[in-house]
Amino acid sequence: MAQRRDIQKIVVIGSGPAVIGQASEFDYSCTQACKALRSLGYDVVLVDSNPAAVVTDPSVADHTYIEPLNEECLTRVIEKERPDALLPGMGGHLAIRVCAGLNKKGILAQYGVRIAGIPMNIVEGGENHIAFKKSMDELGLQTARSIVCSSVEEVLAAAGKMEYPVVLRPAYTCGGSGSGIAEDEPSLRALCARTLQSGQARQVLVEETLTGWKELELVVLRDAEHTVVPVCFMENLDPVGIHTGDSVSVIPMLTVPEDVQKEIQRQGTLIVEHMGIIGCADIKFAWNQQDGRVTVISFNPRMSRSSVLASKVTGVPVASISARLAAGLLLREIPCADWGTMDQYQPGHGPIAVKFPRWDFHPYDGAKDILGTQMRSIGEAVALGRTFKEALQKVVCSLEQKRYGLGQDEMFMAMTPDELMRKLAVPSSERYFMIYEALRKGAAPEEIQKITQVHSWFITQIKELADEENALRELKGAIPSDAVLVQAKKDGFSDACLSHILEVPEDAIRIHRQSIALTEKWQAVSVNSAMRQTGCFSTYNGENQHTVRQGKPKIIVLGSGPERIGQSGESDYGCIRAMAALKKSGFETIMVNCDPAAVSTGEDAADTVYIEPLTVEHVLEICRHEKPVGVIGQFGGRAAEKLIVALQAEGVHILGTDPGSLNLAGDWHQFQDMMNKIAVPVPESGSAVQPEDALHVAEQIGYPVVLHIGDSKTIIHDPATLETAMKKAGITADYPVYLDRFLHTALKCEADAVSDGRHVFIPAGMEHIELAGIHSGDSACVIPSRHIAGEALKQIQKYTEKIAVSFHVMGLMNIRYAIEDDQVYVLEVNLGGSRTMPLVSKLCHIPLPELAAEIMTLPLTGKESPVPSLTERHIPFYGVKESVFPFDMFPEVDPVLGPEMRSTGEVLGLAKTSGEAFYKAEEAAGGTLPLEGAVLISVSDADKPYIAAIAQEFAEDDFAIYATDKTFELLQAACIPVKRANKLGEGSPNIEDLIADGTVQMVINTPSVRKDAADDDGALRKAAVRAHIPYVTTIVAARASVEGMHRMITHGRSPVLSLQEWQHTITDK
Repeated sequence: MAQRRDIQKIVVIGSGPAVIGQASEFDYSCTQACKALRSLGYDVVLVDSNPAAVVTDPSVADHTYIEPLNEECLTRVIEKERPDALLPGMGGHLAIRVCAGLNKKGILAQYGVRIAGIPMNIVEGGENHIAFKKSMDELGLQTARSIVCSSVEEVLAAAGKMEYPVVLRPAYTCGGSGSGIAEDEPSLRALCARTLQSGQARQVLVEETLTGWKELELVVLRDAEHTVVPVCFMENLDPVGIHTGDSVSVIPMLTVPEDVQKEIQRQGTLIVEHMGIIGCADIKFAWNQQDGRVTVISFNPRMSRSSVLASKVTGVPVASISARLAAGLLLREIPCADWGTMDQYQPGHGPIAVKFPRWDFHPYDGAKDILGTQMRSIGEAVALGRTFKEALQKVVCSLEQKRYGLGQDEMFMAMTPDELMRKLAVPSSERYFMIYEALRKGAAPEEIQKITQVHSWFITQIKELADEENALRELKGAIPSDAVLVQAKKDGFSDACLSHILEVPEDAIRIHRQSIALTEKWQAVSVNSAMRQTGCFSTYNGENQHTVRQGKPKIIVLGSGPERIGQSGESDYGCIRAMAALKKSGFETIMVNCDPAAVSTGEDAADTVYIEPLTVEHVLEICRHEKPVGVIGQFGGRAAEKLIVALQAEGVHILGTDPGSLNLAGDWHQFQDMMNKIAVPVPESGSAVQPEDALHVAEQIGYPVVLHIGDSKTIIHDPATLETAMKKAGITADYPVYLDRFLHTALKCEADAVSDGRHVFIPAGMEHIELAGIHSGDSACVIPSRHIAGEALKQIQKYTEKIAVSFHVMGLMNIRYAIEDDQVYVLEVNLGGSRTMPLVSKLCHIPLPELAAEIMTLPLTGKESPVPSLTERHIPFYGVKESVFPFDMFPEVDPVLGPEMRSTGEVLGLAKTSGEAFYKAEEAAGGTLPLEGAVLISVSDADKPYIAAIAQEFAEDDFAIYATDKTFELLQAACIPVKRANKLGEGSPNIEDLIADGTVQMVINTPSVRKDAADDDGALRKAAVRAHIPYVTTIVAARASVEGMHRMITHGRSPVLSLQEWQHTITDK
C-alpha cells in the first residue's frame, strides 16, 4: 500500500458544539476518521469541546482532549502530544479556521506538524470566498459577479454598480452567518454592519443575485495519484438565494440534463485538481435553465453536510475513505464491492433520496420565518424510496412534527388559494405544505412555479399527490378499493395520513392492508463500498431485495430522528454505546433512524441500519420483517418514548422500563398522585381549563407561577398576564393547563441514575449554576456539585430510589430537583436517557448507556444485575457544561433565557478548579471572558442587592465599570468606581454605542419584569450578540463569570490533560 510511513501520530480536530450550520454530521465524520486511522495503526489524538458527541467517548481515539477549539488550546495539545500530522478536514468550518490560525502563528512549523489531506494554501485561505473567486478566475470558471468591500461606504458604492437586489456575503463564514439579500439601499445599510462583523478579515463581497437559478451540488473524492471520483450529484429543489441547508434536496438529480451533470463534473474535477485536495470536497453550482450558464457558488475542501448525506444515500463511507486517502492510500487500493476498487466507482441510479430540513422557530420569540442566504434549520431528515413521491411523503413523516404527509395541515386548509399564493411570495419553512394545499385547491402550477422558482416537474409531482388526496376525500368513511389503496401506498401516503383523509381508524387501514398482502418491501442501498452496506429502506414500488440475517437474537434500537431544540447528539451517543454493549452480549443489533447526520445511521453503527421514519407503521413493518426479541426506545428521546407505548399495544416486546410507567410519569394528575403516595415533595400546583380557574389556582399558590401549556413553559408574575396567556392558549377539557409555584430562589440540580428495578446508582449529582427559572438544557452545570449540602444529597438519593422502585425503572432515568429553604422538591422525572447522560458518563467514568443495555437484557441473558456492584466515585476535578445558542442567526430575537429551551448544543470545560472550568466552558462556547477592559452592568431591581459584591470583584481585578441609572447610583453609593451609561434616548454615547465602539468587553444584564425596561434590556443584549462579546443574563452566572475570570487572572491556565488522564484520577470513595 501507499500508506504514509512518515506519520505515527495524528491529531483530528473536531467541530465543537452543535450550532446552526454545523451539527452531528461532523461527529459522524470525525468518528469515522478516528476509526479508519486507528485501523491503519496510527496513534490518534482527538480534540473537541462537545461532551455529547460520540467522538469524545474515550473509546474512539487513543487520546481524547475535551478542550476549547482555538489556537491557544490546540497549541498546548500539540506541545504535549508532539503529533506528526494534523487532519482538519473532518471538523468542518471551525477545524479549518483553527488550523489556519495555527499555521499563521507558526505553531505547525515550530513543532514540525504537517497537514494531512488539504494543501497549506487552501488551509490558509480556509473557506475565504474572495480567495476562491480568484482561483476560479485562474481556471476560467464563472462565478457570480462580485466586488470586495471593507466598509459600509464601499458596500453602498459597489451596490450602485449593480442592480438591486444584491447579496452581501462575508469573506469567511459558517452556515451563511452574516449573509443576506438586500432589496434596496435601506435594507443594505441594515444588513452590512452585521455582515462586516461576521467576516474573519472584515471583508465582504457584494454579489449579483442569481435569483431563480437552480442550485446543484457535487461531492467528489481525490487521491494523490490525481484520480477524481464523483460520489454523487445532488439537486436542490429550492433556487439559489435559499441556503442549501434550508433547501429540500434530492439524490440523484431528477430534472438536470445529462450534459449539465457532465459539465459540473468537469468543472468539479478541475477545481479539486487545481486546489490539490486529497480526500473529499463538496462543490456547489448555480445553473441558469434559460441560457444554460453554469457558475461556481462555493467550494468546501472538507467533509460537509452534503458529503455525509451522500455517504448514507450511496453507501460510500466518504469520511472513512477521505481519512485513508489523507494517510496516503490510493483509490485503487480501496476495495469497492460493486466496482472492484474505488477508482472505478461511478454514481449509480439507486433509490431516490429526499432530504428535508427541520426548523424550530417557536422557542425564539420574535423570530421571523423567512428563509434566505443565512441558514436557520436546526436538523434534517432523509427518506429513501423508489419514486420521488414516495420518498417525499416518507421524509415528511420523518420530521417528528405531527405531520404524516404533505397535506392535512389545518392552518393552510383554512386558507383560500389567494391567501396561500400571497404567503408563498416570501420563502418560509412551510412553503411545500402551502404549495401542496394551493394546488389541492386549484391554484395554477405555472403561477406557483413563477413565485417559488421550484422546477415545474417537482410541482407537477406535488400536484398529482394533491389531486390524489382530493379523489380519496370523495371516499370518506370507508376503506377504498384495493387498486386505489395500492396506488396511494405507492405514492407514499402513510396509514396515518390516509386515516385523516378517509376518517377511518389507522389500525383498520393497517389490518386491511395486511389482509391483502399490501405490505412494505425491503431493499438496501447498493453495496458500493468496502464496508458491508447496512442501509435498508422500505418501498411499495418494488420487490423484496433484502434478506434478513439469521442466527443471533435481534434487538431493535430506536433512534431520535432529526435534531431539534432539546434533542441532539446525546441521543445518538446513547444509541451507539448501547449497541456496542449489545453486540458484546451476543445480540444482532438493528438501528432505526432517519437523521442523515447521525453516527447511528453510519455503515458500521449496527449490524443492520434502517433509514426509515420513526412511526408506528414503519417500525411495526420492520419488526414483522426482522422478528426481534425486543425493542429499545430508551435512548431515542421523546419520539421513541411515545412510539414504544403504541408498539407495545401492537404486541411488540419492549425492553427496559415498561411503557406504562412512561404514561404514568407523563400524566400530570397521575404523577402528582404517585409523588404524594410515596411522600416525595413537589411544588404546589393545580390544573385549569378556564381563565378564572387558572386565576384561582395561581392565587392559592402565590405568584410568580409557572404556566405549562403543552410542552411550553412561561413564568407568570401577575393576574393580568395570566389571564392574557389563558385566552391565547386555546385550552380544552382534554388538554388543560398546569400551574405550579415558581421556586425563584431555589438551587436546581439533577441526578442521572441507572436502576434494575430494585437497586439504584447515581454516579454524581449535577448542580445547575443558574437558579430556577432557566431551562435545564440552557443552564450551565457543574460536576461534582459545590453548594448542595450533605443532607440535601441524602434526600436526593432517597427520592431517586423511591421513584425508581415505584416506576419499576429498568435502565436509565433522570430527575430534576430544586432545593429551597433546605427542602428538596422534584420538578421533573424522565424515564430514559437524558441530555446530560453522555456528560455524566464521561466525567464519572461510568458507562451509563452500556449499563442500561445490560440491565434491559437481563431477562434474555440471565446475568446478574451490574447495579449492586457499582460504587460511588470521588472526582478530584470539575467539569462545567455550558450551553450554546443560535442568537447570531436570529438577530431579531432577544437573547434572554427562561423556562423554554433555546440552546442548540453544549460544551465542556475541565479543570482542577471550578473557576477555571467555568472559564474554559465559556471559552469553548464562543464567549471567551475578558481578562481586562470594561464591563457594562444593568440589572433588575430584584438583583440589585447582589450586584455590588460582584462589581467590587471586577474593580479589584482592574476592570472599568459602566452602569445604567439605578445600578450606577447603587454602585456609586457602595464606593465602587463606576461610570454612568446612558440608556436609549438619554443621549450619546448610550449603551449600544459603548458596545459598538469597543469601549466595553462584557455585558451583565438581568431582565426586568417591568415593561418600561424591556426595550433597553433587549437592545443591550442584542447589541452584545451583534458585537460578539460575552453577556450574562442571570446574577449567578455573573458571579460564576467573575470567579472564573479572577482565577485565570491570578493563576493562568493549568496543564492540559486528556479525558483518559482525567478519568485515571477518579477513585472509589
